[in-house]
Amino acid sequence: MRKFLLVFVVLGIGLMNSGERISASCGEVNPLLNEWTGNYGGVPPFDKVKVEHFKPAMEKAMADALQRIEKIANSLEPPTFENTIAELERNDRRLNRVLAVYFVWSSAMSSPEFQAVEREIQPKLAEFSDKIYQNEALFKRIEAIYNSPEKSKLTEEQRRLVWFYYTNFIRAGAKLDAEQKKRLSEINQELARLYTKFSQNLLADETEKFLVLKDESELAGLPQSVRDAAAQAAVAKGLKGSWVILNTRSSIEPFLTYSERRDLREKAWRMFVNRGDNGDKNDNNAVISEILRLRAERAKLLGYKSHAHWRLEDSMAKTPERAMELMQAVWKPAVARVRQEVADMQAIADKEGAGIRIEPWDYRYYAEKVRKAKYDLDENEIKPYLQLEKLREGMFWVAEQLFGLKFKPVNDVPVYHPDVKVWEVVDAKTGKHVGLWYFDPYAREGKRSGAWMSAYRNQEKMDEKPITTIVSNNSNFIKGKPDEPILISWDDAKTLFHEFGHALHGLCSNVTYPSLSGTNVPRDYVEFPSQLLEHWLLTPEVLQRFAVHYKTGKPIPKELVEKIKHASTFNQGFATVEYLASALVDMKIHLVASENEKIDPDKFERETLEALGMPREIVMRHRLPQFAHIFSGDDYSAGYYSYLWADVITADAYEAFTEASGPYDKKIAERLVQYVFSVGNTIDPAEGYRLFRGRDPKIEALMRKRGFSN
Repeated sequence: MRKFLLVFVVLGIGLMNSGERISASCGEVNPLLNEWTGNYGGVPPFDKVKVEHFKPAMEKAMADALQRIEKIANSLEPPTFENTIAELERNDRRLNRVLAVYFVWSSAMSSPEFQAVEREIQPKLAEFSDKIYQNEALFKRIEAIYNSPEKSKLTEEQRRLVWFYYTNFIRAGAKLDAEQKKRLSEINQELARLYTKFSQNLLADETEKFLVLKDESELAGLPQSVRDAAAQAAVAKGLKGSWVILNTRSSIEPFLTYSERRDLREKAWRMFVNRGDNGDKNDNNAVISEILRLRAERAKLLGYKSHAHWRLEDSMAKTPERAMELMQAVWKPAVARVRQEVADMQAIADKEGAGIRIEPWDYRYYAEKVRKAKYDLDENEIKPYLQLEKLREGMFWVAEQLFGLKFKPVNDVPVYHPDVKVWEVVDAKTGKHVGLWYFDPYAREGKRSGAWMSAYRNQEKMDEKPITTIVSNNSNFIKGKPDEPILISWDDAKTLFHEFGHALHGLCSNVTYPSLSGTNVPRDYVEFPSQLLEHWLLTPEVLQRFAVHYKTGKPIPKELVEKIKHASTFNQGFATVEYLASALVDMKIHLVASENEKIDPDKFERETLEALGMPREIVMRHRLPQFAHIFSGDDYSAGYYSYLWADVITADAYEAFTEASGPYDKKIAERLVQYVFSVGNTIDPAEGYRLFRGRDPKIEALMRKRGFSN
């Protein structure tokens, strides 16, 4: 999942004299307000930041940004691209720099002290954004440029940027009257409070609730790597001598796959799927109901039928109806596949005399048994070859082969935690600096679960001195024994490549204006480059070089690779239904919210899944009370379908390589960089894809990829 900054950050708004130094409330120099210094065009001062720096820095940066906005808006000069649009893009990046660090603390360094700041700051950020979008004088200048005949003299990228500003301002309420704007701002500020509350409730459940194993018998079936990770988690919790299964996906899923203790599998499963849904202080149901009500009111205020219609207007899908059409086309064959998978699992359980009916906490456990029986493939056979650091080297190798990028470790850059490592990225042919890549791979308290990519600084080349990008990848792998390699699952390895795809999308960016740079593309297109990169994990060139046994150093046997390929569509019913259930419920709840004053999330989820014919053996990948994608902010709301939409494009795009000379075909890779990875949002994504592929994507490639075609 790509982590996006707020819209006004993308717009590059935030001005001050770059050399000014402002003191924090504690009397110290506030490092957040200074220009980034050091090599590589300057780097975030992570080593100097304290929680008490955030509030004064944010308030100062926002106040100064608004002052500069007023100057642009009230200029006596006739509006032109240079004195209005380019000025907004060329602003001193002070606020962007502050926010880049702020969001690192929010996602990876959260603490009670920081969360208090976050609760206060988030509504102020929403208010700040509204003051910009609701500035009538500023919008009139943008509108004049958008409607001017002189626009035809601008470059294609400049015209795209004018369109970007104009449409974003309208979608944010620029044409509302004063009373409507006031109400819109009230809604946005209240939503910001609710998003923060939702996220903090979820983090609390993931931190405070965990499963403690106190006896060796409770470890039955667990591989040594899972036992070691559980032992280290126990040490971190102050429970040395026990084993702890954390309430995060990276800890729960291996336990559900291997534990022979059905009673403990059920306990772990219930703990995980009930995050945010326990009727206690961290319960998110009331928060969700209020978010849905406010989103529906906002959509109507802005002139849209529903929140879903508002969100999808500037996406590739354009309408909820088109997105639903795709999801429903895949839903039926995926459910049919699940029935086959459950029958295979039930047959094994019956043969073993287990005397059970397959339940959701049994699915992964018996699916692994089916994989062994049908494909002679054991995940534990694969894992010794999947070392985290070796796979990271494999990603770097792919980046050089396809994108001409080389990664060099650096030690002269401050980091926010000892786990974080940094690499300089250079052009493999010329050695020219391209950007920096930060890697934060391990789980810890105060870090939200999951995996994501962030951009600390966007690439641009507006002025004489180009600005290079800084990106990061963040994961939640569980540490094992000290000084031993971290072994990860095949699914985790794919996620590693996926997030690296987002990073490469940012690193390959070669555009003029920061608002159109890197991953600043429509939600249902941004997942395309990342999902595409997953395909290269399975290529022989990667596996033979980098999937080597952690003890012997020998590459993964070819016969084991063939088993992996043969089983590539195994369990796709489960994976697709688990995901699609979340995507469908996301879309449906935002469509009906416009017609209901108050929605009971648990009831809606239950009744919607029943109407869809959800297999009883599967639960949504993200149940509503823990669905951070859609309730911790607007970005993926009514947009979780985007992974499937993007995978249609992904499957079709990879076939461009297989139809040529293979995954490392240089000409296809060059076109991929030229029309997809480097162009950001400077052209319409659909047009960019057609330039790459020569046509629109076809859903048949996705059905083949998932094994649903005949």
